[in-house]
Amino acid sequence: MIDPENNPDYMNSFLDYTTTILNKSPNTVKEYNYDLRMFLRFLKIRFHMTNEKDFSKIEIKDFTLNDMKKVKLDDIHAFLAYLTNTYHSKAATRARKVSSIRIFFNYLTQKTEMLEINPAQNLETPKLDKRLPKYLSLEDSKKLLNITANEDNRNEKRDFAIITLFLNCGMRLSELVGINIPDINFSDCKLNVIGKGNKERTIYLNKACMKAIQEYIEVRPTKNIKPTKNSKNALFLSERLERISNRTVQYIVDRELRMAGLDTKKYSTHKLRHTAATLMYQYGNVDIRALQELLGHKNISTTEIYTHVNNDQVRDAVERNPLADNI
Repeated sequence: MIDPENNPDYMNSFLDYTTTILNKSPNTVKEYNYDLRMFLRFLKIRFHMTNEKDFSKIEIKDFTLNDMKKVKLDDIHAFLAYLTNTYHSKAATRARKVSSIRIFFNYLTQKTEMLEINPAQNLETPKLDKRLPKYLSLEDSKKLLNITANEDNRNEKRDFAIITLFLNCGMRLSELVGINIPDINFSDCKLNVIGKGNKERTIYLNKACMKAIQEYIEVRPTKNIKPTKNSKNALFLSERLERISNRTVQYIVDRELRMAGLDTKKYSTHKLRHTAATLMYQYGNVDIRALQELLGHKNISTTEIYTHVNNDQVRDAVERNPLADNI
């Protein structure tokens, strides 16, 4: 939750700017708020402006623009080092913090001229480790679907539809939770979702998805739905008869993975997105640009992680070398 009363005014102005002008999603704005609060708390320690030992209790409202003018690139580097040494933050986490700090100082200097000098102007993004995404095999994917479909509980149709959409469409958790029934075009077998960066995109639904959605809608509660979270239109509802939460979906996926005998430390909700993308590329002969569009990636480089090949494919390529039998 964003608590504007405990933020400096210039920081709240920045958050308003990201919401109204940059049209960032609520989740992204929350991330900016979290990152910047953490950054300002660190600066108060570095500038000897607090005696508070509990980092989470350090007040930042009194960190003024004059204090901000003292910030140098070295201070930002020290913050990133603090994240690494204290929290063992991964490069991806530090990269997000860098992005938040960079856009924040750009706002203070270029957009509003509250500051004259931008200390983050030459701030570099931490180099990210390129790792192959973890994903379920085709066999394990089918096993997960079968386990979920045959489970004896009153939410079986809902949970099966959730797993089916993840494995077939590669959508993000926030996108699935945000689906409204009016967003679904049943005649054209497609739906619109709000993706990363608050961007709307179309996701096409195959036969398995349409069947799972329709069977769930037949048993989906229609009475006593709570008015919060626009729950009346929500496709997926919780036991409390309101739009299902991210945490509940994560719990469902974790439970079904365990029921299927799959390692929940290795696989998660986001790994089902990886699975859908990988299976489509490996078995569906899907063009990389089409996969980029389907996944809602801004840059093709992000999608390229799914063009990896498995060891069997590498071995097969070697065996197919025309010189393989020249012995």
